[in-house]
Amino acid sequence: MGKRKTIQRIILILMALIVVAATVAYFILQADKPWMAFYIACCGGVLAVNLVIMLIFVRKNVK
Repeated sequence: MGKRKTIQRIILILMALIVVAATVAYFILQADKPWMAFYIACCGGVLAVNLVIMLIFVRKNVK
């Protein structure tokens, strides 16, 4: 397996874990602290978007 495929797979796994963790945290905290739940969900979304951008750059630049 090439270097690019390995990096892409790691980024995709990290992105999936972050999205799942943010979603679970949102639903757990929603009843008690709705603003904190929204904040954690937004932070997870921002991290996922950053990983998507990183994935695009890896696909373009790593050979």
